[in-house]
This record gives sequence, C-alpha cells and structure tokens, in this order.
Amino acid sequence: MAAFENDVLTADEHAEIMKDYIREGTRRAEEIGNRGPIKLDANGKLDADILDAYWRHGFYVFENIVDDTELAELRADVEQMLDVAPLDPKSIYDAKGRPAFGSEFERAPYRFARPLSDPLGGTAKNKGRHPAKMHEAVPSADAPAWTVQNLHGNLQLMDSSLRLYGHPGLLAIAEAVLGADFVPYNEVTFLKEPGLGPSVAWHQDGTTHWDSPDWDHGAHGFNFMTQLFPSTAANSVWILPGTHKSGKMDIRGMIKNTGSDRIDGAIPLLCEAGDTFILNRQVVHGSFANTSPERRVTLNAGFFPRKRVQDMTVEHLDGRVVTFDDHHIDERSRMIAIGIDARHRRFPDEMPYCYEPLANNADQNLWNEATRRSVVKNYNLRDMYI
Repeated sequence: MAAFENDVLTADEHAEIMKDYIREGTRRAEEIGNRGPIKLDANGKLDADILDAYWRHGFYVFENIVDDTELAELRADVEQMLDVAPLDPKSIYDAKGRPAFGSEFERAPYRFARPLSDPLGGTAKNKGRHPAKMHEAVPSADAPAWTVQNLHGNLQLMDSSLRLYGHPGLLAIAEAVLGADFVPYNEVTFLKEPGLGPSVAWHQDGTTHWDSPDWDHGAHGFNFMTQLFPSTAANSVWILPGTHKSGKMDIRGMIKNTGSDRIDGAIPLLCEAGDTFILNRQVVHGSFANTSPERRVTLNAGFFPRKRVQDMTVEHLDGRVVTFDDHHIDERSRMIAIGIDARHRRFPDEMPYCYEPLANNADQNLWNEATRRSVVKNYNLRDMYI
C-alpha cells in the first residue's frame, strides 16, 4: 500500500488511491456487522446482546432511527442554516449579501475550514489530541476558499435537532450505557460536502480520565451520530474497533508503522440515511478528506456518566476553566428534559422517555418561547467537557 504523505494529489487522484483501502475496510466492516434496529424489552431497557456488542467493539449502528418525515425536517433545518451562513470566517454577510445568521449567540455557530484540508492534525489545537496530520488533497479550481465544517449548538439552531435529542429510543440507550443519571456533553453538526469536506485526523476523544485509578472502558462517555444522508466508506467516520479498551494509544506510531494515514485494521461506519451509530469516545477514530461525490451530514450528540463530570474542574478547548458542580450539571441537563417535551409535542403518539434526574421538575422544562429564551439560547456555554 503506497504512501502519499509527500505527494501532491488532486481530489480525483486521492479518491483513486483510497480505493483498495476502502475495499478492505468495507469487507472488515461487513464481517463485524454490529448493527440492527433498537431492541427494548417490556420495561424499556436496551437488549442485553446489543449492549454487550457495544462494549465489545466500542460502537453499534442503530438502523432506521429517523423516519422519512423527521428526516425531511432535519435536512430542511440544516439547509436553512447553510443558506444564512457567513460567506467566510470573517464575513458578517451571507452568500446573498444579507446579514449573516448567528450574531445573537455568544458562541459563533459556524466553523469553517479550507476544502479537503486537515485543520487539526499535527497541531496543538484541541489539546493536541490529533497528533498526526492527514493527507490534504488539492480541491478543484472552482472550489470555494472556505467550506462550513461544523455547526455548534445544534439544539438552539434547529428545532428538529432538539426534537431528535428527545428521542426515547436513543435516550434509553444512553441510560443503558451510562446509567440513569447520564449527562450531556455537546451537540455538533459535521458537514462533509462532496469534493470539499475536510478530514478529521485520527484521535481519541477525552483528555481528563486516562490516568484515573478507576479508569474504565466508558470513562469518557460516547457520541450518538445520526446520518441525514448515506454514510459511505469514502466519506464516513473510520474507527479501530475495540481500542476503547486499550487506554491512550500511540496514533503517531500507528501511522508511522503503516506508512500512511490509512491505518491498518480500520473500518468505516457505514450507514443509511436515518441511521444513528453510537461510538465510544475512547475509540481511535477519524475521517478522510471527502474526495467522493457523496455528501455526509451528521448530527452529533454526546453524553457522559455523571460521576465522571461531578465536581471536575477542567479547562475547555477554548481556554475557559469551569467546575461542574451540581448546579452546572443540572442546568445543562435541562436540555434533555426540554428536548423530550419538544419531541412529545411533535410526535404525541410516541411514548416519551422519562429522564429520572429531572423527573420532578417537568413543569420547569417545557418547550415554549419562554424556555427558548431563558434556557435554550446560549445553552452551549454550559457544555461539559472531559
């Protein structure tokens, strides 16, 4: 398998040289399987075999989570967000010359990157957790200077995303994995536009608990990733199954041993539109520049075991130092309760999930214009990170 780290490749050349790796990775992914619909027992608890499979491999693909109606609403909200996005990172206007969306929030909702670039690999950004750079292909001559890579704070940006956040099946999974007192991390949209989408260098999430004496396979929680379009081997998240059980990995050494950023033994997380996969944040994972003709849009929502954030003092990626005391945790967790109510209002025939930590405060966490202003707006300033 030839290396290409020092080669200057066009997008087409990059796609061509990825073909063998994609073929082998797809074969391994199909052999593992680890996918199917959500299965809950009569008490609403996750099927034990699914839970065992998650802990064995560090991921599970849940199929057909979002139906066509909800999928259309989610896609429409993402398109609206892109329609009113700033033209570039410094612009206050969108592509149509209108004032760009987002100035009313304390944290800018848009994150940009250069097409087919790797903005994090081999840098000190994100606390240096992306230790090696991915190959950066050369985009087409008509590519824009910037592409939107992320939307931050999904729950205040898109009502459909808030409703998805209250999905009873997904929240039952969170309880099964983390306990009934699970708490939020953050919510981000990943955008991988065809011929433009940047890579996300190989990494393990989490920076806090690797050396904790009570470290375990779930110490840094997990992410749900809901796919609004098919996730293919060419544009998907790739993982090294089982690495959530191996502690902090030498990713730079893996790439050196392999001779390229195509690490041996990885698999792509293949999904249809409407599927959601759960990924342990300690699994080694990343994604390549999207030189394919297929688009990927992923809605990310992360959760932690409460005991792992309780009274922790941490430095956020933006440098803020915060202690996650009971008040902070409970205020941030109100978004779960509000999401549940928002979903129940849209899908009244669906049995809502009961979030036990706030079950006695339901009347304070209703979805309405008052809570939109007082709780939901700028909620992500209270994001928790470990």
